[in-house]
Amino acid sequence: MDFQQMVNAAWDFFREGFNQVNAIEGLVIALVAVLFVPAWHRVWAVALGATLATIVLNVLLPVLADHAAFRLPPLMEPNFWHFVAVLFVGYLIVIGVFFFLKRLFLREAH
Repeated sequence: MDFQQMVNAAWDFFREGFNQVNAIEGLVIALVAVLFVPAWHRVWAVALGATLATIVLNVLLPVLADHAAFRLPPLMEPNFWHFVAVLFVGYLIVIGVFFFLKRLFLREAH
């Protein structure tokens, strides 16, 4: 694998993560999550929390809205962990951008 293929693979991973978060549910979770970010070095922890919140919502929404049976996510499948990793990277990007905007506008307000 040459360097260009590695860069393309990484870029596709980031793009896929951003697309996962770019839904209404993901943007609302990211907006709420950015309120809890105290500093840049904590963005990863808040993105991890947002990822967990999304997984919990995806499991519980069918149960609460449609009275479906409760089912755990497929924890033993590699596709699930790929989805979690992509989701985490997407939240990392979106929360980072929102936190940058928050810091920019709050700094100007003072």
